[in-house]
Amino acid sequence: MSAPQPPKPACLIVGMFMKDQSLFEGAVNQLILSFGPVEMVSRWFDFDYTSYYEKEMGTPLFRRMVSFKKAIDPATLPEIKQTTNTIEKQFGDQDRRQINIDPGYIVPERFVLATGKNFTHRIYLNKGIYADLTLIYQKGKFQDLPWTYPDYAAENVKSFLTTVRMHYLASMME
Repeated sequence: MSAPQPPKPACLIVGMFMKDQSLFEGAVNQLILSFGPVEMVSRWFDFDYTSYYEKEMGTPLFRRMVSFKKAIDPATLPEIKQTTNTIEKQFGDQDRRQINIDPGYIVPERFVLATGKNFTHRIYLNKGIYADLTLIYQKGKFQDLPWTYPDYAAENVKSFLTTVRMHYLASMME
């Protein structure tokens, strides 16, 4: 019989994409108010993997990611997603998003994103939010899965996540 154990604290990661890069600073400031200081910020990544968001947000789109210093309980992911949805609405223009904010977390074994959309590989958490197992860490690197979003499967994004993972593991040793 397995004995239940509390989960390891996780490193909060927030990915954002937008057309207007000037929205990034304001969104990060709102995230800091909710989740505390930022640990790392990625460079800008092109977001040209899908046309799904073009009608709503325009084109071209750009992605940027941030990690946070304070570890989180993975069980709080639904509340975190609700907070980021609220921030998205603050930056919206009528019924259109100007920025997409996707929270997730890193633990040693995996990278998980929060989503409000159900699918075969997603596990329901709470409050209408599902966990999307996006990447697994095996053989010394992040590995994508058949359902991994193409932008998260990109080597430049996985490289940033690997650096965040190293910082997270070092902070867990302190």
